[in-house]
Amino acid sequence: MFDKICLALIIIGALNWGLVGIFQFDLVAWLFGGTAAIISRIVYTVIALAGIWCISLLFRRNHEV
Repeated sequence: MFDKICLALIIIGALNWGLVGIFQFDLVAWLFGGTAAIISRIVYTVIALAGIWCISLLFRRNHEV
């Protein structure tokens, strides 16, 4: 369950970066009051931590049949 939550956060982060790259529009900053706003920084940090967690998915062996 935790892995799925982290993957969802990574997808949200990727979509936000896509918006920044294509349209120069940062959705997180727009929603929460700018990139320096504390809530925006918390969102960015949570997404970064989810990304770090998901690195472990690359090295796990799947034991499901």
